[in-house]
This record gives sequence, C-alpha cells and structure tokens, in this order.
Amino acid sequence: MLRRGMLALSTRRKFKDMSAASINPSDRPSASTFADKCGLNTSDRQAQVKRVLALAQASGLEWTRLVWCDVHGSLRGKTWVTSELANAFAEGMGMVSTLMLKDTSDRTVYKVFEADVKNELPGFEGASNVMLLPDPSTFKILPWAEKTGWLLCQPWFPNAQAVPYDSRRILQAALEKLAVKGWGMRAGLEVEFHIYQLKDATHGADANPALASWPGPAPEVSMIHPGYNLLNELWFDRAEPALRIVKQTAQALGLPLLSLEIELGPSQVEAVFKATDAMTAADNMVLFRSAVKQALRRAGYHATFMCRPPFEQIMSSGWHLHQSLVDLKTGRNLFMRDAAAPQTDANDARHTLSDMGAQYLAGLLAHAQGMTVMCTPTANGFGRFRPNALAPQSILWGRDNRGAMLRVIGQAGDTATRIENRLGEPAANPYLYMASQIHAGLAGVHAGLTAPLATDSPYADVAGRAEATRIPNTLDQALIALQQDTAMCEGFGETFVRYYQRIKAAEQQRFDAAEDKLEFQRREYFNRI
Repeated sequence: MLRRGMLALSTRRKFKDMSAASINPSDRPSASTFADKCGLNTSDRQAQVKRVLALAQASGLEWTRLVWCDVHGSLRGKTWVTSELANAFAEGMGMVSTLMLKDTSDRTVYKVFEADVKNELPGFEGASNVMLLPDPSTFKILPWAEKTGWLLCQPWFPNAQAVPYDSRRILQAALEKLAVKGWGMRAGLEVEFHIYQLKDATHGADANPALASWPGPAPEVSMIHPGYNLLNELWFDRAEPALRIVKQTAQALGLPLLSLEIELGPSQVEAVFKATDAMTAADNMVLFRSAVKQALRRAGYHATFMCRPPFEQIMSSGWHLHQSLVDLKTGRNLFMRDAAAPQTDANDARHTLSDMGAQYLAGLLAHAQGMTVMCTPTANGFGRFRPNALAPQSILWGRDNRGAMLRVIGQAGDTATRIENRLGEPAANPYLYMASQIHAGLAGVHAGLTAPLATDSPYADVAGRAEATRIPNTLDQALIALQQDTAMCEGFGETFVRYYQRIKAAEQQRFDAAEDKLEFQRREYFNRI
C-alpha cells in the first residue's frame, strides 16, 4: 500500500529553519526581533512569513492557532487574532513553561516553586515563560473551524536559547546526524484507531459539570461498526459517514492520505499514508490525530488513538512505521540492493536489504528494548503485546511476517524496499518514535552489526526466550531499558532521558496506585488521547 510513496524521490524537509544549531547567530547583524536573536530570521523564513500573512489576509482569517507538540504527542497552544500574527512571527508568544513538565493527567511533575528545580531544570523555576516561535512552513487553514489558521511552533528560552526538551527539536537533531552522511529518512504511516458515536454529543458525562474531575470522566459511546469482519464492505458502509469526515479533513489539510480501511476490532479503522520525509511525516501525524478528533467531535463522534480502549471485546491498535534511508542528492533508496548477496536465502537480511540496510536492521533489534518506551509510551499500550494478535512479543524480524517486531518488505531491485517497525502504538509522540529509529539504526551501522536470521514463527515459545530477546512488558520495564541503553542515552542525550523518565515514571506511579485500573485508563487515555 505504501509502494507509491516509497518510489517518490526524497525531498529534504527544511527542518533547519527551526533548529538552533543550523544558524550561527554571530554571523548575523545586530538583532532587532526575538526571531533574529534566535538566529531564525533567514531570507527563506522571511519569504515564508510574508506568504502566510498574505494568505491569512486574503482568506479572511479571524485568528490562528499557534500550537506546540508536548512530550506526549498532544498539541497545546494559544489562538491569536490575525492582526497580531506578524508580531507572533517576529517576537514569539509566551507560554508557561510548566506545560513541558506535565504527565498524561496534566499534573506538573516537577516542583517548580522549590529551590532544587533551578539546578535540575534551569529555566523552569517559578513556572516562568518560554517563548513559542511559529514555523511558517507548517501553516494550514483548518477545514472544520470557520476562518481559522494553524501554525506549529517550537519553544525557546527568553534568552534566545533553544529549549532542549522539545520533541520536534529532538527529531531535527537526529535528522542532522543522517544529513552529515548525506542521508535522509523516509517514513510511511499505517495508523489504527477507534471511532465511536457519542451517545449524547452535547450532554455526555465528560461535559457534566457535576462530574468534573482531574482527569474527567470518559464520554458515553456506541460503535460505528460491530467488528470481527476485516475489510468488510458492509461495515465500511456503516462507518462511511464518520470515515468521510476523516477523508475530507485529511485531504483539506493536504495530508497524503492513501486509504481508509475497516480493521478487525469493533469500531476500529486504519488510515494509511504515502511515504514522505520523516519530519513531514511526524508533523502530519500530530496534525492528523488532533484534526480527526476535533472534526469528528463536531459531528457527534469520539475518536481515540488509545491503544486498547476500555471495553472487554476490543482489538489493540498499532502504529506501523515504514522506514528507509535515502541519498539526499539522488533520492536513491539506500536499503535496496541490486542483487541478493551471494550464498544467501530469504532468511538472511542481506538477501533483501543492502549491507547498510541489514546493519540498520540489526541496530533496531539490538536496541529494541531501549527504544520501546519511545514507540509505546503509555501504561495502556503494553497490553497489545499478545500472542497471535498481529503484534510483536519478541525482538525478531521476519520477511513479510506481521507477527515479527520488524517486517522487511521488498526484494533485490525493488526501489520500495523498507523496514516496517510494528512496535509502536498510535498514541506515540512521532518525533520521539522516529528519532529512536535513527539512533538505533545508526548504532547498528556504526558498529557494523550483523542481523540474525529471520523468523518464521514469531510467537513460538515466547516464555522460554532469553530476557534479552523479549519486549518489555510494562512501562516501568521499558523506562529501565531506556536508561540502560547506551546508544539511546547518547542519541537522545542524558539530560533529555532523565527528563523523559521522570515524566513517564509519574504516569506509571499513578497507574500502580489506582484501585480501578480500567477507570484510570478511561479517564487518562480514552477521554484525552
């Protein structure tokens, strides 16, 4: 399904526009705006800003949402009136820094009013401000909201230093590591999620002021199709009103939607996107999730990207990430090999993948435990790793095998050759998910690792496998694995890893303390993700 996208030549995303490291401030004249001080006010950005302002004026936009992606992959932000948009591009927009310190319940994990936070997280003491600067290349006009624009932003400290905990910046840094080698990453998305009909679109439990709490109750819902009939046309027809909204919303936003499909689970669907460069794919993912939830809610539906919705008879949702590396100059797929390596069969990675691709595959396997929490970051998501459920349990690869953690697709001479990682859940932060692939894969390339033989039986004797070959079973196990993985810690940086662990550990601690685990997940995930 992703072949056409993989065949397209790579177009290098201008992610440097928002990267602190991409411009040397000393090379610029005296700064007059905050964007200048941050080293962002390049001629290219100025041209893009001019284009956005003209388009906003011509379209009669009343306001524009300036949003930022938090560590959990959710969008937050403020809405500015159009007359002030130019100032937002030049001077930025203040945002309380505690938004970067929240767990999934919106509780601030760090004690920002105590003296120790100054040493632990300098710049966050006292719930101070950070500044958001919009990336003009991300501008959209929202199709479901009247006269409303949308811009993705990134945070900066008031002293014009980049905030290192920004997940989009984490992916930018990883892509820079590839770019130094002349490589880029392409990514294709297959995203499973659930759509439900709201039983009462205006007066549901989550809208009842008498039931308000932190986090609030989940909405009452019914299914849009009964499930257990994969790709059934009748079920698609039943779900068509909701799926039409998804299609129209995605297309109006310019997202490269390829198909919408009925999945096996009750009320479960899947969206498949053509492959793009990695930064575009990540930006598209955060926009798609937020847009779909908003557009469907207005029509009386509830969409959730929670892996396992809180009902007994459901199927888990996964996010299958297709990836390949390309030559930035020629667009050539660097995972493709012209001919199978001598004396190999289909179970040898070098039969399908280039030598570098096989090493990248070996790196993904070697660092699978360490990357797991970036692919499946919620306590709920680990319930997906079950036998014979088209979800992985062990750290294995297979040739076109959907039970293996990594599925290698293609053959010698196939320009669409790629690796599919089936470890992820749809709630994952896409910037961290993709960055983890780059760090793990590059570690395999740098070390010249050799991939083991492919598996034909990914669920065989899982209990008897060595601990090193099993996927972590819980969020806390995955956090320990991240801390113990040298390549992950070096790739993400020790500072970010400590920050991320503390944020996610707070979620795990509250999950462990919850008397009713199912109700915890209804409120924490089903209502919000």
